Amino acid sequence: MKKSIIYTGTGDKGTTSLVGGERVSKAHARIESYGTIDELNSFIGLLMTALEDEKDLDFLRFVQHKLFTIGSYLATNQEHTELKMESKVTPETITRIETEIDRIDNELPKMRNFVLPGGNRSASLAHVCRTVCRRAERQIYRLAETTPVEEPVLIFVNRLSDYLFVLARKECIKNNGKEIIWDYTCI
Repeated sequence: MKKSIIYTGTGDKGTTSLVGGERVSKAHARIESYGTIDELNSFIGLLMTALEDEKDLDFLRFVQHKLFTIGSYLATNQEHTELKMESKVTPETITRIETEIDRIDNELPKMRNFVLPGGNRSASLAHVCRTVCRRAERQIYRLAETTPVEEPVLIFVNRLSDYLFVLARKECIKNNGKEIIWDYTCI
C-alpha cells in the first residue's frame, strides 16, 4: 500500500476543498466554523491529559467523536453534496450531553456569584475549552446567516460550552475546594 501524501500543494493559492470536492477560500465562513471546531477538539484532547475521572474521560472521548462529526457536517455544502448520515447530530446526542451536565451539576454547590476562570490546571483548561467552544458557536451562527445549519448542531455546541463550564467548576472544587469569585468592587 502506497503511503498517503501529506502535502498536495492544492491549497497554496488560498483555497481548500470541502467534502465533495468544491473549492472555497480558506477564509470562508464554513472553513472558519469547522476550523474552530477542530481547534476545540484539540484543546479538549489537552484537557483530557489533566483529568483523572474515568467518567469524564469517557464522555470527552464521545465529545471528540461528535466534534469530528460536526466538523464533517460543516465541511459539507449540502447544496452541492449529499450529507452522510455519520455527519448528523441526533436528539439522542443532545440528551446525552444534557444528562452529563445534570450529573456533574448535581454534585456542585449552588452558584451564588460569577466565577472567574482558573483555580488549577484542569479547571483552567476546561475554561479555555469553554471559550473556544463559544467562539465556535459564534462562527457557526455566522455561517448560518448565509446557509442553513441544522438546529441540533447549534444546540450541541451550545450545550457543550455549558458542560465545559460545570466540568471546570467540578475540577476547581475537587482540586482545591475554592472557586475564584468575581470581585465586583475591584477598582
